[in-house]
Amino acid sequence: MFCSANTRRKLQAIPGLVLITSTCVTPAVATPSLVLNLDTQQVLYAEDAGDPWYPASTTKLMTALVTFEALASREVDLKTSVVMSPRAMRQDSVKSGLKVGSIMTLEDALYAVLVGSANDVAVALAQSVAGSEDAFVQRMNATAQRLGMTASHFVNANGLFEPGQQTSARDLAILARKIYLDFPQYHDVFATSKVLIDGVEIKSYNELLTRLPGTVGMKTGFVCSSGRNIVALTDRNGYRFMAVVLGATTGRERSERTARLLTQAANGELSADGKQLDEIANNLQRKPEDMRIRVCSSKSASYEAQQNKRYPMGIGRNKSYLKTTAEHKSYSIHTWRASVGFGGPLPYPKPK
Repeated sequence: MFCSANTRRKLQAIPGLVLITSTCVTPAVATPSLVLNLDTQQVLYAEDAGDPWYPASTTKLMTALVTFEALASREVDLKTSVVMSPRAMRQDSVKSGLKVGSIMTLEDALYAVLVGSANDVAVALAQSVAGSEDAFVQRMNATAQRLGMTASHFVNANGLFEPGQQTSARDLAILARKIYLDFPQYHDVFATSKVLIDGVEIKSYNELLTRLPGTVGMKTGFVCSSGRNIVALTDRNGYRFMAVVLGATTGRERSERTARLLTQAANGELSADGKQLDEIANNLQRKPEDMRIRVCSSKSASYEAQQNKRYPMGIGRNKSYLKTTAEHKSYSIHTWRASVGFGGPLPYPKPK
């Protein structure tokens, strides 16, 4: 059995209580979440927003920022070739249909990474921008430090699980806000909900793009250890709001929780308490909770049932905050093959 972070902290504060494993049952958990006014940085809602968390593919927002800054400094341009290297094609969850030696433009790579969440393309993009993924990751961490993302550390460019790769809802909000306000020329990338890579269709997991009017971005993420994460933005009637939800159990829960928070923000149902985004403190004494048992184990069905009771939106006759599915905004990517380069066979993976 296990306790949520909130439950453990509350129990540990009770004088004379010795907290042992059996003290806690598997509870329904309100995992980290944050809502703010994008323009004023006013925090409208926050729960455990400074707790460290595994970012999964929300990591690709930092990959995007480092790339945008490289574009701004003219290190690369949108026509720069991004070549699928052997390292890129060894990534887990490869679904792009590409092969070693496939090439696309950097602009197309941004769509593949941010819309299709292509892990292979993220590594190839990093290599094209910085020469190697390791050098690119150094830029990611330097950028996080510059922005004051004190709970964040990056190990790779795509968000596949690494114990040392972490962030917080606060840090992701700082990152997403920086991207969206400083680089408006790339807004269309984040608003796109489907890519076609040489005819292979990959839809964004951010269903708010097609089911919550006014949604303009940004990125979802999932690995077993993180649960389902999302950073979402809406622009409605001149008001721009951001929501970050981490650790959701199912896609429905993630989408419904986020849609409810953004709808409440737009309707004025969330009140600012005077706190600004950068005034939220990161909890640097904690380690990220590992959601693997809750999300990807034999206990997952029981935990999911409890979360469904906590967040019943969209189940049966319960109110849904998602609307009828709208048409996807699509982008087509066309690749070509290198005439020279990667010709040898891929090495077999190292035995586990």
